[in-house]
Amino acid sequence: MRKTIILVGCLLAAVAGCQSGNPAKEVETLRLEKKELKNQIEQSKSETEQLKNQVQVLSKLPADVRLEDLYNLQKIKITRYTNLYDKDKDGKKEKLLVYIQPIDEQNDIVKASGTVDVELWNLNKEDGEAKLGSWHVTPDQLKKLWCATLVTINYRLPFDIGDEITGEEKSLVVKVTFTDYPSGKVFKEQKIIKPR
Repeated sequence: MRKTIILVGCLLAAVAGCQSGNPAKEVETLRLEKKELKNQIEQSKSETEQLKNQVQVLSKLPADVRLEDLYNLQKIKITRYTNLYDKDKDGKKEKLLVYIQPIDEQNDIVKASGTVDVELWNLNKEDGEAKLGSWHVTPDQLKKLWCATLVTINYRLPFDIGDEITGEEKSLVVKVTFTDYPSGKVFKEQKIIKPR
């Protein structure tokens, strides 16, 4: 009986030792976690300070200044360069490039912030097959797609169209929904394109 108790005690000690693992490794893991948490706290403090500064600046603006006074988006335009393109010159059009110009009340093109939803339609197909594709562009993605050349200024949105296009299409419809974040306004525009 006494041998059995000693044997069980040894087994329990061995199992407890296996579960505790390597104490030095656990200490190192905890040290790294603590360092990461400190970095997160510092980053949060920095972001909080920046937000405080923004609130302070905004609170000093005159009462009659509104967000709409910065720019007042009136419409969007899908430009004539919107079409299907063969980017790798293999004879197959694999890219849809959509060019959008947000326009304010002065008829100026502005770099408006918001989301864009794009749809590509072939209205010659049956109802269930007419929509060839749809894409959503977030504000973070959109701001990287601003393009200014000598000829024009616009957002240039590239989309892969995959195997949805046969090359036989005579005309397609591009539909764009632009949601302006500062004002909350939603603008819709569509354009018929003729793949060349």
